[in-house]
Amino acid sequence: MAGRPKQGIDYSGWSVDIFDSDTKIDKLLDSKGWPGFGIYFYLCQRAYKANGYFFEWSYDDCATTARKMGGGINSGTVRETVSYCLQIDLFNKRLFDRWGVLTSRGIQRRYWAVLSERRSKIVYEEYWLLKDVECKGLVKISLKSDVKPTNTNDTPANADVQSIKESKVKKSKGKENKEKETGETGASPDAFSNPELEDAFQTFLTCRRQNGQRLVEKQISILRQELMRLGKDDRERLEIANKSIANGWKSFYTIKKPSRETDGKKGNSNNYPHRDYNYDAIRASMFDQ
Repeated sequence: MAGRPKQGIDYSGWSVDIFDSDTKIDKLLDSKGWPGFGIYFYLCQRAYKANGYFFEWSYDDCATTARKMGGGINSGTVRETVSYCLQIDLFNKRLFDRWGVLTSRGIQRRYWAVLSERRSKIVYEEYWLLKDVECKGLVKISLKSDVKPTNTNDTPANADVQSIKESKVKKSKGKENKEKETGETGASPDAFSNPELEDAFQTFLTCRRQNGQRLVEKQISILRQELMRLGKDDRERLEIANKSIANGWKSFYTIKKPSRETDGKKGNSNNYPHRDYNYDAIRASMFDQ
């Protein structure tokens, strides 16, 4: 019985002279240091493992990526590094903005080195960057096309890829509808300049997602504005964000400071009205009966 065609790969070959002749890596190290290279390498490996040549990712995933990497990496560093990688073309910016995927020609060359040895050589044409002369025998299918791909080398795999394609079509249409409704694309909203505050904000978004609440970019932008409005400075905004995370709130609220005013009466710890009684008169009436 034929199994599912393997999408990811188990091994990715990196050139031994990556630090000698790759000017993009030089730029990344010069700008973001070894933490930046670590983030880039980590996301490349996720691409190889998940789909082979692309990784579905958005700026909403900064906090999750930082948590999984550990080692002192925070969401602000992840955001800055990915933005810089898109800027210098270590990741393809056009595909990220259009489809929300991280990929590049270099990633795809390493993937093709493995895929070329397989019977089934099928990729999505919207994501593929290499020229036909670089990958002979490759079968490209469209995310939107209903035409079943053909591959004489692996018929069972084609049937299974069709089901994968249909799933991707639904997802891509959903993404397009969201962009039409909100006017937003995969671009990132402005992050808070304070890394600790940005990290808390991303943690708040992660908690929302874990509770099944999916936010679009417009909602995230409004939440940022709300947090800026409620806090007079970053210290107070951080306190508000942490309070919302701890209580599982869906939004941000002003933290009320305890009042120091008292009414001068001790022991008045409830809101019930107090009555004044003439106990001498009550006692006298009891004995007169």
